[in-house]
Amino acid sequence: MAYVINDSCMSCGACEPECPVSCITAGDDQYEIDASACIDCGACANVCPVDAAVME
Repeated sequence: MAYVINDSCMSCGACEPECPVSCITAGDDQYEIDASACIDCGACANVCPVDAAVME
């Protein structure tokens, strides 16, 4: 299972530099995770101030 970013995302960008495989990008309204590249490490979830990065 991959991590996803839910609607709680406030587009702060804290998660993007933490991803070791660079699968997080800024979308139109919030950040997005490429599920096919996600390695389920949880680095994004550990730094998200609003708990928007969750296991799918």
